Amino acid sequence: MFFFGEFLKRKRYSHRGKQVKSNQPVQEEDVRPLHPELSRNIEEIHRSFPASPDLVIYEVAVGPHGTPIALCYLDGMTDKNALNNNVLRPLMYGNTDPRNEIEIPLPTISGFNIVTTWGDVVTAILFGESVLFMEGRQEAWVYDTKGWPQRAIEDPQLESSLKGAHQGFLEIGMQNISMLRRYIPSPGLRIVKQVVGSRGKTQVWIMYIEDIAHPDVLLELEGRISQIDVDAVINTGELAELIEDNPFSPFPQFIITERPDSAAAQLLAGRFVVVVDRSPSVIIAPVSFTSFFQSIDDYSMRWQIASFIRLLRFLAFMIALFLPAIYIAFISYNYEVVPLQLFLSIAESRARVPFPPLLEATMMEIMLEMMREAGIRLPAPVGQTIGIVGGIVIGQAAVQAGIVSNIMVIVVASTAIASFILPSYDMGTAVRLLRFPMMLMASLFGIVGIVIGAMTLVAHLVALESVGTPYGSPLAPFRWVDMKDTFIRFPLWTMLKRPKSARPTQEVRMSHTRPRGDQS
Repeated sequence: MFFFGEFLKRKRYSHRGKQVKSNQPVQEEDVRPLHPELSRNIEEIHRSFPASPDLVIYEVAVGPHGTPIALCYLDGMTDKNALNNNVLRPLMYGNTDPRNEIEIPLPTISGFNIVTTWGDVVTAILFGESVLFMEGRQEAWVYDTKGWPQRAIEDPQLESSLKGAHQGFLEIGMQNISMLRRYIPSPGLRIVKQVVGSRGKTQVWIMYIEDIAHPDVLLELEGRISQIDVDAVINTGELAELIEDNPFSPFPQFIITERPDSAAAQLLAGRFVVVVDRSPSVIIAPVSFTSFFQSIDDYSMRWQIASFIRLLRFLAFMIALFLPAIYIAFISYNYEVVPLQLFLSIAESRARVPFPPLLEATMMEIMLEMMREAGIRLPAPVGQTIGIVGGIVIGQAAVQAGIVSNIMVIVVASTAIASFILPSYDMGTAVRLLRFPMMLMASLFGIVGIVIGAMTLVAHLVALESVGTPYGSPLAPFRWVDMKDTFIRFPLWTMLKRPKSARPTQEVRMSHTRPRGDQS
């Protein structure tokens, strides 16, 4: 798949040194001014929201002269308490000014805006805000009364942590931003807002620390997001696929995380966080290959233990990627490198198996993937039963029936365990996919085929980029400073600079001094 990626890579345009403009077409009806007559405004609202039973238009006369007004909102998208207490009550019982004109309820609502075009009115209603029209006024008052259903903060589902925070992102973009502000209460935290989608307008926020993040990366991200011309973006995975450098690469080019503490740590490293409304995860860019082997728990435990676990992850990556291919190569071609006693044991186990090693391994790997997906889609108690009982029963029955060998079951089980160790789910799925072409290369050319496949992977990783940043950093290009947090994690007081792979404008993040004990 990725062999043709460099030839079919989408053309990217540089946005450095120029202002980025949105590609969303401005419809003519969006800039039409409002009518001074209230009845015509109500008719236009009905035309803008046909067949909408959740549209509420509350008409009432207020003030000493009985001035007609109309409050429009979508039922279920607004907070009824805020609507009644902060908007309707001041309107009904508010005072009047010296000219005997009605006062607009400004002090009791936090979000308040005045709009004059129909495009702004329709957008505000769709986003859960309430819009107030008044007879004789060619403008409308927009109140921030959003209050759609939402869930409570819970533990992240895909990124569990032993010592990290026990809270994950929600489907509300502004609440996700507030979570990050709690970790970084600094005025230097900047937010750039964009809107993606011509039908379902999705709000997207790019967050960064102004004096650390590189401005060229910001322009590149803004340019790629603004060029998206799609009906709607539902989740972060869709947005990441639309703006990534090489869409034909199996490797993830962005970190998609549901942990606020992990996203805050990446912001402090000089990277960017892209928050997508209605999605419980955020995008982190730019990233490198080694970033997917780092976990937030690595910085909450002793550096010796964290280094051992990180080396274990890299070893698990090699096992998950190459172990089935090595088994096929040893059995099919390079059996002379296998010790005699082990070879006799393998031969005895395979005596009843009628399939070649490639077909045997492929069947077991596909069956493993099917059980994995079944365990994910089913309810949690049933999924665990399918994963445990199904694996034991099918594996044992397949061995007794002579379809697969005992060694093959051990290889497949070891591969599955190794793939679960990787902290990034996206990187784990990439390894699961690349396992099959490696098995094919080993079946065709033996160990030489595995070497060819490994060299192809290395060349692809070196050529890959993440928002214009080398994906292979700090190995290609080699950067000694970043090696302190790659294969092993050095003590925190030795990592004085931010990783160069994030392209920070301010590299120093820690002073040289640290408090020392009696035995330091």
